[in-house]
Amino acid sequence: MEIGVPKEIKNHEYRVGLTPSGVRELVAHGHKVLVQAHAGQAIGFSDEQYLEAGASILPDAESVFARAELVIKVKEPQPVECRMLRPDQVLFTYLHLAPDPGQAALLVESGAVAIAYETVTDERGGLPLLAPMSEVAGRMAIQAGAHALEKAQGGRGVLLSGVPGVPPARVVVLGGGVVGLNAARTAMGLGADVMILDKSLPRLREIDNLFGGRIKTLFSSQSHIEAAIRDADLVVGAVLVPGAAAPRLVSRSMLKSMPPGAVLVDVAIDQGGCFETSRPTTHQNPTYVVDGIVHYCVANMPGGVARTATQALTHATLPYALALADQGWRAALMANPHLRNGLNVCRGRMTHPAVAEALGLPYVEPLLALAQSE
Repeated sequence: MEIGVPKEIKNHEYRVGLTPSGVRELVAHGHKVLVQAHAGQAIGFSDEQYLEAGASILPDAESVFARAELVIKVKEPQPVECRMLRPDQVLFTYLHLAPDPGQAALLVESGAVAIAYETVTDERGGLPLLAPMSEVAGRMAIQAGAHALEKAQGGRGVLLSGVPGVPPARVVVLGGGVVGLNAARTAMGLGADVMILDKSLPRLREIDNLFGGRIKTLFSSQSHIEAAIRDADLVVGAVLVPGAAAPRLVSRSMLKSMPPGAVLVDVAIDQGGCFETSRPTTHQNPTYVVDGIVHYCVANMPGGVARTATQALTHATLPYALALADQGWRAALMANPHLRNGLNVCRGRMTHPAVAEALGLPYVEPLLALAQSE
């Protein structure tokens, strides 16, 4: 199979779909990998390294899309990329379609097969291709939030750890999943006073046992969220409903109760955001202020540590890429229900129930869509 790796074109996105070591594995399985020139150069993966791994270097994205049977990316395709897709071509990347009807319409129109990293599942009910970026984003949320709390950045001028005689910052994390746990652990490690809210009591018990009470836990309800953020210096939004739009947990009216200069970091912004006042930002202009509260809503947070993130992502996606290439996309999707859960669009049909519901589009069961695509 011919596998294409184009250069990412989203604002300040430096990750790349495959590392040279990932390319080498695919080539060892008898596949041809086509990498766009300079696709990984910004993070230290040179064209020479890809050539040594067995890839062919093509001059532009048009060349890659024109030849590839399977396109492996990182971020959702931009409109110009969607228009390069063709029927039966497989796109394997993050899609986050629920808040993006424009992208969904272009993918449906293309006739391509779009498999979303974020809805692939595993035997334990986890999201194995979302997890590595969630780990990165959770840890970065604290790093970014701590920076935004500095007075020169518009924040309260609070140090997360405090110092002897001065209390640490109060950090509230909404959601106890992979993002939330990594954010809470990082904040705790920096010495902050941390509270995590979640609707799952078993998850809260697990967190309490894991950290021996060093992270406070609280059941997530509207009244508890209102009380928790009232005195918070930093609030991290880390909620996720796979494939669906994120629930709005903090309304604009709640901001008035927060200390001026407090910071909100919305890690759920890819799925529409969990704060009413959230709107996507970029690494170039990461923050804005609403009612005195600093908002950090960068939609590709792991892109800020692109080399680490690319390596972690390739480790997670490579087994699935090998399955798609070795078996062919239809056979791989038929054989593996967890990979099949990643199928969002198949030849003009919406094949993920949460995505279809969020967009108000007809849903076709994946197995039926695969059968009709033969």
